[in-house]
Amino acid sequence: MSKVVLPKTMEGKTILVAGAAGFVPSTLCEFYLKQGAHVIGIDNFITGSRSNIDLLSAYKKFEFHQYNIYEKLPNFKDQKIDYILSMASPASPIDFAIIPIEIMRVNSEGTLKLLELAREKNARFLEASTSEVYGDPEIHPQREDYVGHVNPIGPRSCYDESKRFAEAMTMSFYHKYNVDTRIVRIFNTYGPRMRANDGRVIPNFITQAMKGEDLTVYGDGSQTRSYCYSTDLVNAIHYVLMSSDPTPFNIGNPDEYTVKETAELVIKILGSTSKICYLPLPKDDPKRRRPDITKIQTYSDYKPLVTFEDGIRQTAEYFRSIL
Repeated sequence: MSKVVLPKTMEGKTILVAGAAGFVPSTLCEFYLKQGAHVIGIDNFITGSRSNIDLLSAYKKFEFHQYNIYEKLPNFKDQKIDYILSMASPASPIDFAIIPIEIMRVNSEGTLKLLELAREKNARFLEASTSEVYGDPEIHPQREDYVGHVNPIGPRSCYDESKRFAEAMTMSFYHKYNVDTRIVRIFNTYGPRMRANDGRVIPNFITQAMKGEDLTVYGDGSQTRSYCYSTDLVNAIHYVLMSSDPTPFNIGNPDEYTVKETAELVIKILGSTSKICYLPLPKDDPKRRRPDITKIQTYSDYKPLVTFEDGIRQTAEYFRSIL
């Protein structure tokens, strides 16, 4: 098994990123723009930020189209596209209750449209899937060959099941049409450009600590999460995109913390006077979440570089600038 050899530059390459106004996708767009690629962003701003697109628009090789990808894609008739990255889905628990149909449609109809475009353009396609495909896992840490423990009608099912569908659709295009596909399963990620009201652990805790409010921990806080800083995640995506393996890769940081430990660390790192309060645990909330990243480390030189302390400080600096 040979290691992934990364190109020295992305000059001359065109990369389409669906969901470009989002937190991770906009970071990925900037990564490729800095490598010299022409980047095409698409977003409908259902959860994405216009300020992220404003930042990307400072680059000469960035172009943006405001579209809802499950309804229609822009006309790329005469345009060369080398890579298509399917990253358009909202991924926050607060979105699951508010826009469940939109989430299901973007991961089904939207993924289908992007795959059809990849087939037409002979482009490499990457599906940004999620650790949520494992549901509330019965094995720990989670390996790529684990098929999951998912509630198909639960409060998280709009996201869990539509991402499982997106993976199946991606593999179907690989097998039936020989489309050059890749799949990444993204574990908990944090960093600048997240929404302050995202509803996930890190933005919740940082904004509460900055305001001197109690940090809300659900359940007794013994459930675990593994947090990957956004730039480390982008490096992992790049390795997988440049690999030759169409089967899923876990990407993230295997360092594991209980939610209670996370709250205590955020308070300590930010020098906050906040306390911790406890609320009932939501239904189907995963008890343990940690990626086994043996596969990506076998294929590449990937390893997370940003410490949790540094990542929290940098994320907090971003939130101070927007709150």
